Amino acid sequence: MKSFLAAGLLSAVLIPVQAMAASPFDGTWKANLNSANMPKRPDIYMLKDGMYTCQTCAPGYTIKADGTDQPVTGHPYFDTVAIKVVDDHSIQETDKKAGKTVTTSSVTVSKDGRTATFEFTDSSNTNAAPVTGKGEQKLVAPGPAGSNAVSGSWITTGFTSFSDNGVTVTYKTDGDMLTMSAPTGQSYTAKMDGTEALYKGDPGITTVSVKKIGADTLLEIDKRGDRIVGTIRTTVDSTGTSAAVRYHDGLRDRSMTWTQKKI
Repeated sequence: MKSFLAAGLLSAVLIPVQAMAASPFDGTWKANLNSANMPKRPDIYMLKDGMYTCQTCAPGYTIKADGTDQPVTGHPYFDTVAIKVVDDHSIQETDKKAGKTVTTSSVTVSKDGRTATFEFTDSSNTNAAPVTGKGEQKLVAPGPAGSNAVSGSWITTGFTSFSDNGVTVTYKTDGDMLTMSAPTGQSYTAKMDGTEALYKGDPGITTVSVKKIGADTLLEIDKRGDRIVGTIRTTVDSTGTSAAVRYHDGLRDRSMTWTQKKI
């Protein structure tokens, strides 16, 4: 079981547009996850009678929770999921793509069932070293009687650690063109007038468009084919060293905000 950012918003942190057209804003930016306002809509999971359901995955799936690789469809980053039940309060997950492990994660629920901690190692969206992190979740609605404690509706409350390669990105402008590159291997060069351009190095994003709004704001739209998978609005402050970012997950219809600093 992954948190929103680990499963879904992880890719948002990897790829936000974080620079303005003016060359003083070019450089490397790092997200401050301590400032993040996490999505208010919960992730919903069920583990009962040997079956595991990720209701809010995009798309959702139900598989056997017996520790073996179970096929899933519609996910560009993985094609099998294995859920190992450690005990009645914890699980381990292994995701694979074409037989290769791309993500491992674990979730442990507290004894009172109200909070959970998770950690992950994710190379599903990277062409270099994996992204790693740890975080915390809060239960907002329990699962049914007899289900594992990981069942229910959970909101990610924050991250206690996150590797720099997952929250760092570099931008360079040249006239009305913006080039992005990330330590995890993603890149694009797009005209800042909303024209779609090729997005490279990400199996879940095919094209990107970037549009400058006013003097200090950019709007990025990421697509997979014809479908919008993410929208990112970034506004740089008057110092040029900090920016406010709002990300909307188009697949799961939820949003989060954070700030970032130029480093």
